[in-house]
Amino acid sequence: MGVGLHLLSLAYAGTVARASLAGMTQDPASPEPAAELPTRELADIPAVEVITRSAVMLMSAAAEKLGLSAEDPDESPHRDLDEARRLITALAGLVTASAEYLGPHAGPVRDGLKSLQLAFREASAAPEEPGHGPGEKYTGPVW
Repeated sequence: MGVGLHLLSLAYAGTVARASLAGMTQDPASPEPAAELPTRELADIPAVEVITRSAVMLMSAAAEKLGLSAEDPDESPHRDLDEARRLITALAGLVTASAEYLGPHAGPVRDGLKSLQLAFREASAAPEEPGHGPGEKYTGPVW
């Protein structure tokens, strides 16, 4: 696959391929497993962390739906471009609406979004023109 995902740059945000709501309550800096940690109150979690983790969850889900976790994405049993389109569009809306609040996280999150948009175009049998792909009504054309 010609498009390299920049999702690894989001490792600091607790990226997991199969995220869960339980991950929202775990301190990512802690070496202890989630089962042994006390639950964090949602009210105590800073907004930037909730937004970033939500973006990472959308990225991870979109990557799965694009088949990017498989050795051969074209043969992935999880590949579903309609679902990937929805996830990428939701991610684009979230990133666009919250970019000013993300601070140093904005760049890597935008890079991950762009990589997913390009991967979608590459995976499509009949790619749309730039500006018409998933989320591009929020981000503008992706090349």
